[in-house]
Amino acid sequence: MANLSTTYMGIKLKSPLILGSCNLVMKPGVAEKLEEAGIGAIVYKSLFEEQIQLENLQMSEDLGEYEHRHAEMETIFPNIEHAGPREHLYNLEKLKKQVNIPVIASLNAIYESTWIEYAKELEKTGVDGLELNLYASPGYFEEPGHLMEERQVQIVESVKKAVQIPISVKISLYYTNPLNFIKRIDEAGADAYVLFNRFFHPDIDIETETFQFPWNLSNRKDHLLALRFAGVLYGNLDGSICASRGIYNAKDVIKMILAGADTVQIVSTLYKNKPEVVSDILIDLNKWMDEHDYKSLDDFKGKLSRKNLKDPFIYQRGQYVDILMKSEEVFKKYPMV
Repeated sequence: MANLSTTYMGIKLKSPLILGSCNLVMKPGVAEKLEEAGIGAIVYKSLFEEQIQLENLQMSEDLGEYEHRHAEMETIFPNIEHAGPREHLYNLEKLKKQVNIPVIASLNAIYESTWIEYAKELEKTGVDGLELNLYASPGYFEEPGHLMEERQVQIVESVKKAVQIPISVKISLYYTNPLNFIKRIDEAGADAYVLFNRFFHPDIDIETETFQFPWNLSNRKDHLLALRFAGVLYGNLDGSICASRGIYNAKDVIKMILAGADTVQIVSTLYKNKPEVVSDILIDLNKWMDEHDYKSLDDFKGKLSRKNLKDPFIYQRGQYVDILMKSEEVFKKYPMV
C-alpha cells in the first residue's frame, strides 16, 4: 500500500484530496462519509461579506453602515442574533468538532478591515487553516489593473499578520500575468495557492429577454489550465500548490501531481458520483502507484513540471505550433465537405 499522505499549507493530510468550498458540507452526514472514504481535508463553504450585508440590511442601510465604521468599534457584525456570520461561525465550529480531519474556512470579503475582522472570527472556531477567496472581476473602466493587484496583495499581508493559522489564496486568471501575481502573494506570506477560482457568468434568455444565472458543474477538461500553471509554478514558490476545477477521477489527480500540485480540490465529481467516489479515486491512485513502483506522492510529484523537464518549453507558446500543425488530423477525422 502506497503512502498517500501529503502536506498542504503546512498541514499534514492523509490524502491529497480536499473537498472544495461548496454546500455539500451542509447536508447531514456528508462530511462524515467523506472522512470515512479518505478525504484529506474539507474546505467549508465560503463566508461572503456581500451576502451577509444583503441579508441583514437593506441596500441603503448597507451603504450607510460603512460610512460610520471606525477603529474604535467593538465589532463590525450586524446586531442580529441568529443570522449572517453568527450562524456561519456556529455551523463551522460544529463541523470542526464532528470530524477528525483538517477543516479549512473560506472567506470572501470586500474591505481590508472586514477581511481582517472576519478572518479573526473564523480562526476562533478552531479551524486548521483559512482560504482567502480573492473573487474580484473587473467592473469599472477607471480602476487600473495594478491597483487591484496591489490591494489584494495588501489584503494577504494584513490577514497573514492578523491570524496564527496558515492561509491559502484561491485566485482567478484575471490578471495580466498570473505567475507574477502568485509570486507576489507568495512573498507576502501566503502558505498555499488554489488554481483557480470558477466564476459564474450571467446568461440571457432570449425568449423572456431576462437574465439567468445558471449553476453548472465543472467540465471534465477544465483542469487543464490548472495543470499548466502547476507545472510552471512547481519549484518556484514557498507555498503549496492546489489544483482545482474539473478533477473527476484518479487519472486527473495523477496528472496534477506529476505536474507539481501538492493537493487537488474536488467538488463536481462529488455532486455527480457521491462521496463514494473518493474511495474509488484513492484505490485507483494506489493501484497506479504500485504499478509504477512509487512508494509516496513525493516520488513523482513535479516529475513533469517545467523545472524537471529536459524540454522546459513544453509549457510555453512555442508548442502551440505543433498543436496547430496537428489540426490537419482533425480535418481528416471530421471532414467539412
